[in-house]
Amino acid sequence: MMRTLVIAGHGMVGHRLLEVLRSRDTAGSWRIVVLSEEAHHAYDRVALSSYLDGKSAEDLTLPPLGPDPLVEVRASTSLAAIDRRARRITTSDGAELDYDALVLATGSRPFVPPVPGHDLDGCHVYRTLDDLDAIRDAAAPGEAGVVIGGGLLGLEAANALRLLEMRPHVVEMAPRLMPLQVDDGGGQVLARLVEELGVTVHRGAATRSIEGRGGRVSGVVLADGTTIGTGLVVFSAGVRPRDELAEAAGLARGERGGFLVDEDCRTDDEHIWAIGECAAVQGRCYGLVAPGYGMAEAVAEQLLGGTARFPGADLSTKLKLLGVDVASFGDAHATTEGALEVVYANGAAGTYAKLVLGDDASVLLGGVLVGDASAYPALRPLVGRELPGPPERLLLPAGSGAEAAPLPADATVCSCNNVTKQDITAAVTDRGLTDVAGIKSCTGAGTSCGSCVPLLAGLLTECGVAAGKALCEHFSQSRAELYEIVQATGIGTFSELIARHGTGRGCDLCKPAVASILAGLGGHVLADEQVPLQDTNDRFLANMQRNGTYSVVPRVPGGEITPEGLIVLGEVAREFGLYTKITGGQRIDLFGARVEQLPAIWRRLVDAGFESGHAYGKALRTVKSCVGDDWCRYGVQDSVTMAIRLELRYRGLRAPHKLKSGVSGCARECAEARGKDFGVIATERGWNLHVGGNGGFTPRHAELLAADLDDERLVRVIDRFLMFYIRTADRLQRTSAWVESLGIDHVRQVVVEDSLGIAADLEAAMARHVENYSDEWAGVLADPAKLARFVSFINAPDAPDPTIRFTEERGQIRPDGPVPLPLPRIREEAPA
Repeated sequence: MMRTLVIAGHGMVGHRLLEVLRSRDTAGSWRIVVLSEEAHHAYDRVALSSYLDGKSAEDLTLPPLGPDPLVEVRASTSLAAIDRRARRITTSDGAELDYDALVLATGSRPFVPPVPGHDLDGCHVYRTLDDLDAIRDAAAPGEAGVVIGGGLLGLEAANALRLLEMRPHVVEMAPRLMPLQVDDGGGQVLARLVEELGVTVHRGAATRSIEGRGGRVSGVVLADGTTIGTGLVVFSAGVRPRDELAEAAGLARGERGGFLVDEDCRTDDEHIWAIGECAAVQGRCYGLVAPGYGMAEAVAEQLLGGTARFPGADLSTKLKLLGVDVASFGDAHATTEGALEVVYANGAAGTYAKLVLGDDASVLLGGVLVGDASAYPALRPLVGRELPGPPERLLLPAGSGAEAAPLPADATVCSCNNVTKQDITAAVTDRGLTDVAGIKSCTGAGTSCGSCVPLLAGLLTECGVAAGKALCEHFSQSRAELYEIVQATGIGTFSELIARHGTGRGCDLCKPAVASILAGLGGHVLADEQVPLQDTNDRFLANMQRNGTYSVVPRVPGGEITPEGLIVLGEVAREFGLYTKITGGQRIDLFGARVEQLPAIWRRLVDAGFESGHAYGKALRTVKSCVGDDWCRYGVQDSVTMAIRLELRYRGLRAPHKLKSGVSGCARECAEARGKDFGVIATERGWNLHVGGNGGFTPRHAELLAADLDDERLVRVIDRFLMFYIRTADRLQRTSAWVESLGIDHVRQVVVEDSLGIAADLEAAMARHVENYSDEWAGVLADPAKLARFVSFINAPDAPDPTIRFTEERGQIRPDGPVPLPLPRIREEAPA
C-alpha cells in the first residue's frame, strides 16, 4: 500500500531527504509531496555569495531528480497548519493534504536585533537568492555598506558588498571575528587579513541604532557614539529555527527554540520528524549542512523500516571568506579539562595554526587554521585519535618536509556525506577506481563542500593505484613533459623524439598525441612524417562517416554568415550532391563527400573566403554566440563581435582534446556558455569567464574563473587558460576533467593571479600561435604532394569508391547502409 510523505521545506536538507528516499525506495512505497516556500528549486545555500560573483541561480541549483511520478514539488508554497489528529496539513494557498508521515525541514530565519531603525528601507538580511537580489538592487558602488555581525555569514555578506564595489564595514559585538569558529589569536590574524582587503572591522562594538532620513537608512550609530554614514545595512547576526508552528500544533520546542526531537529526529508525535536547522536534537540545534544531511539519512532509513539514528554531528568547517582560508575542527577553543595548545603563527605570511591536545599531549582534540588551511583535510579525521607524530610537525607549512601518517580505516574522510576511509578504499579496490572523479561518483566523497578532495588522491596511492604519468609503454614521460621537451629542443619529428626520449616504434596512443604536439608547435598537420601518425579524421582533414564518406565543415566564426556565404554553401552542396545540416555549434555541415572530392570542395570554399572549421581535430571547434545587444532587448554586451574575435584568435589551436566555447550577451545564456570548455557571459560591467564545462556522456557545468573582465583582460585570461591546459593536460583529457583534477582554485591562482609567474610566457605562446596560423585546407591545396594523398585508389586516382551508395530521404541523400567489410569465416571441420 502506497503511503504519503510530506516534506515541509525544500532547502538543502529537505532535498537530501528526497534524494536518499527515492534512491532507496525501490518498491515505490512512498509518494512524496515537497512544499517549497521559495519559487526556486533547492539550491546550494553554502555557496550563496557566489551568486554575486558571477554565478546564476541555475549554477547554484541542486541536481533535480528528473521526472518522477512519485514526487510532487509545490513551489511558492509553505506549511500553514498541522492537524495531528487527522494527520492533515494546510498549505499557505489553503490546500489540504493528508499525510502518513510529515518531515519538518523548515530551516531557519535570520535574526534581526531589535535596535531602533531596524525596519527602515535599506535594511536587509542575507539568507536567500531573493535577499541577494534586493541587496544588489540597493547597492551603490563607492558608498559605505554596513554588515551587523562578524560571524561566518557576516563575512560572506561583507564580501558580497565588496563584489558590488561598496566599502564594507563589519560590526561585531565580540572581541574577534568568527567568535564561534576561531580563538583570539586566529581572530587577530583574520581581522588583519580582512582589513587588508579593504573591509573596515569594528570589533567589540554594539549597535545602538539605525538612523534614517525620509524613512530610509542614513547611518549606523555604535554604542561608543561612532556613526557610519550608509544607505545599506545587512543584518547577519545569526539565525533562529523556523519553529513557529510548534505551539499551534502542540509540538514541544527546545530550550533555545527548534522542534524538539530525539535521536531518531522524531518529535513526540510518532508520525512527525524534524531535520536540519529547525530540529533541536535532544535540545541542540545545528546550523551546518552536514549534520542536516546526517539527519536526512537517518529519517530516510526509518521511513523504509530501518532503525538508523542521528549519530551526532561533526561541526568542523573549512571556508574561504573574502579570499582568506579559515578552518576550525573539534574542540577548537580548548574547553576540555586539561587541554593543551600548540600554536604556530607566522605574522609575515599572515597564517595562524593551533592544535588542541589532550592532557597527555598525544591525542588530537581540535584545532584552528587561518590564512593557510591546507592541513585541514589530514588533521580533521584525526580528531579523538592519537597523533601520528610530534604536533609541531603537523603544523608546519606545506612543503616543509613533514610527512603525514596514514589515516585509520574508520576515520571519516568526508563528514558532509559520512564517508570513511574504509568506504573509499573498498570502492577503489572492489570497483577498480583509478581517479578522484571515480571516487566522487561512486562514494559521494568530495561532492558537497569539497574540503576532503585533496585527501582522495592520496588514498588512491595508498591503495596501490599508481598515479602513473607515462604516456604509454614507449614513453615514460607524460604528455605534458613531452610537450616541454619538444618546445625546448625544437624536435620536429616523431622518429627523432622517440629515438632520443623513448623506446620502440610507438603505438596508437603516443603517435596521435605527439602528432598533435608537433602540429601545435608549428608545421602543417600533414607535413612529411606526420601523416602516418594521424587519426583517420586528421589524415584527411575531415570527419569520416559510417559509409566511408566524409563531412566538410567550414568555419563560420561566431555563427555569423552573410547571405552570399549561405548561397556559396548551398551551391557547393548542390554541385557535389552533399547532405546539408545545421549543427548545434551554429555551422553548416556538408555530408557525403568522397575522399577524392575533398580538395575540389575545399577549393570552392577557400576561394569564397571560407576555411577549415577543424571539426575533425583535437582543436578549437566553435565559439557559439547569441545575437547580443545589437538585436536582443536583453543583451548587455556585443556577444557576436566577441565570439568572432575569440574564434578567429584560437582557430587551429591544437589541444589534448577538442575545445568548444560560447559567448552569451546576457545572463539568459542563450549560447549555453556554461556547457563549454570556456564560456563567456556578459554582465553590465564586462564579461564573466567560466571554464571546464562540457556536454556529452558526462555533462558538467563550467565553473566561474573570473568576473567582470573588460575585453582585453578577458582575452588575456583565456590565452593563459588555454595554453596552461595545452601544456599540462593528459592525452585526451577534456578541460572538465583537467579543471576537476587541479581544482578551480589552483587554476585561478595560476591563470588569473599568476602565482607561478608564467602568465607572460603563456600569453607569448598564444601570440605565436596567432601569428603563425594558416588554414590547413589551403595548405593542402598549395602542395601537390599533399594533394596526391586524397584518392580512393592509388592506381586509379580519378575512380570513385564503388562501395559507397546513397538513397534519398526528405529531398536529400543519406547513406544506403555502411561499407560492407569482409568478416572472417570459421572453417568447419570435415566430418570424421
